[in-house]
Parts: sequence; structure tokens; C-alpha cells
Amino acid sequence: MTEYLIVIERAGNNFSAYSPDLPGCVATGATLEEVRANMAEAIRMHIEGLKEDGLPIPQPATIAERVSVDLGLLA
Repeated sequence: MTEYLIVIERAGNNFSAYSPDLPGCVATGATLEEVRANMAEAIRMHIEGLKEDGLPIPQPATIAERVSVDLGLLA
């Protein structure tokens, strides 16, 4: 099984998601659970389309990290 990083953002009352390793592959959903499921399906369909077109399948390469920032210094 291959895992692709997805980025989920709030979009008003909904959520949207994309994968940095698969340009153009996006999905939306009313809940986090729904956007995750929709994104998994979008990735499957995106890769199917690449295969059908004879294009290479990008390997997951994006890394995500979180950093802590002391905002108290701004006061």
C-alpha cells in the first residue's frame, strides 16, 4: 500500500484537500471523515488516469512537519 500526504484546509463550512505529490488531485467534503474518503477516491482515480495515459506515477516524496512558535514575543 502506498501513502500520499494530503493537506486538508477549512473552506468555509466545508473542507478541501490536495496532495502535493499529485498536482491537480483535489477533493472536498462536509466533514473531515468525508474529505479523507473523497481524497482517497480522488487519488485512486488520478493514478488510474495517469496509468491509462501512459504517464509515470509520482512516488510520495513530500514530508510534513509542525513547528512551535512562541507568539508571546510579538506582544
